[in-house]
Amino acid sequence: MRLTFLGKNSTPGDSPTLYASDQDTYVIQGWKVYANDLLMQLDVPAGQTVVEVPTELFEHLTKDGQTSGEIRKFDAPIVIVTELGTCVLQGPEMHDTEALSQMRMPDYETCVEVPKSSITALLEEDGGPDHSRAA
Repeated sequence: MRLTFLGKNSTPGDSPTLYASDQDTYVIQGWKVYANDLLMQLDVPAGQTVVEVPTELFEHLTKDGQTSGEIRKFDAPIVIVTELGTCVLQGPEMHDTEALSQMRMPDYETCVEVPKSSITALLEEDGGPDHSRAA
């Protein structure tokens, strides 16, 4: 799998990063979620994991042809929006060795791979209720 770097939201020691893949997916690198209060709210099946990233990370979607990177609705794969302005995403944990070799990832981070359509759907206005869970 080949990755295209879209951008990162970095401060020293932190590096949430967004990639587009050649498989019509986005790879989202973020902080591993260890907080029990967050994990207790989720049902994480085997093979999946959760990462936390700043919502501003999605502004880099414009580099992949999206007209906006503003998340307008919080739905799967976003499962929690925190009081700190971050979001927790759940999805299949990335294990592709070719893709991982293209990334620089500290031990306290991991990444999920999600269909582009599931992320671009979050950019669309929705007149329905917001069912997101706040942390």
